[in-house]
Amino acid sequence: MYHDGQFDDSRLLISLAQTALAHGACLVNYARVLRLRKGADGLVNGLEFRDEESGAEQGISARCVINATGPFCDTLRQADEPEVEPLITPSQGVHIVLERSFLPGDTAIMVPHTRDGRVMFAIPWHGHAVVGTTDTPIPQVSLEPRPMKGEIEFILETASDYLARPPARKDILSVFTGIRPLINTARNTSTAALSREHSITISKSGLITITGGKWTTYRKMAEDCVDHAAVLAGLEERPCATRDLPIHGAEQYHAGRGALAVYGSDAPRIEALGQAEPELARPLHPALPVTGAEVVWAAQHEMARTVDDVLARRTRALYLNTQAALAMAPAAARLLARVLARDESWQRRQLDEFSQIASAFDVHQQL
Repeated sequence: MYHDGQFDDSRLLISLAQTALAHGACLVNYARVLRLRKGADGLVNGLEFRDEESGAEQGISARCVINATGPFCDTLRQADEPEVEPLITPSQGVHIVLERSFLPGDTAIMVPHTRDGRVMFAIPWHGHAVVGTTDTPIPQVSLEPRPMKGEIEFILETASDYLARPPARKDILSVFTGIRPLINTARNTSTAALSREHSITISKSGLITITGGKWTTYRKMAEDCVDHAAVLAGLEERPCATRDLPIHGAEQYHAGRGALAVYGSDAPRIEALGQAEPELARPLHPALPVTGAEVVWAAQHEMARTVDDVLARRTRALYLNTQAALAMAPAAARLLARVLARDESWQRRQLDEFSQIASAFDVHQQL
């Protein structure tokens, strides 16, 4: 999804999930895979998972199981085959978010050569400027990766030669870190040199793993993976049905929608929530356009279950301005509690958990 020409991977992920739901998929949120199931022939024929909210454990039978867990894919592969060699070399990339005044105009900046061999960019993003990135090998992956001091200093130092004015640490509104599942095609090489292409492997038990790749090729990745799965499951061969399929929310851009443009055709329904209850139409914080209506919508239609879901993964509040996100968290928790029928103790736990998560985005808490 795009807003003012800017890619928003969070909204795209939600739209893909909603598209799958509309075409008959069964989506399960907050479910942790516990183990794979195998038949007497040693082939994978399902899995068991735990509902992380209720604690209940359930099983699923399947003709084929696909491991599409990104940087965590080797964990499941090694649960299937303990002796298997790691498929990926994880690397983390750090980005800082600044006020838009550091990047006036509508043009992005790309620096093709930096001292770590990466391309650096500065891009207008949701009324801010996002600058990155780094390419740092890491020994293990985590759900909430944190930037290293040297990575932040590197970005500030490099960006100072290209932005409208040199940014300082105090100017950073948020810092976020992503993990790349880079295909391990060579040893003793920098992660910047590793392939960004995707890889599909099939284990002896029939577990399909797809990893690597990038957003610009996600449809091709999916088509390749489903083709392999169809053969493995013995399904009838059919042409790819999604190559040109519009995803949920697809419509031509309407400039009058403002920040809600990233919701596409859902935007009028979110606007209607604010019209029915004017309090929901107001921004939760003056620094960001996120409204109460978006919180309610996320809980009702986008499977949001936590404050983190809403302020990090349904909207980008935490990625844009950490302090503003923390300030709007109590209001978000109250609205979620209303929709999900939760009590005050749940709200307090949510705020504690969100505060811990937000510390990874607060540059002033980094070493």
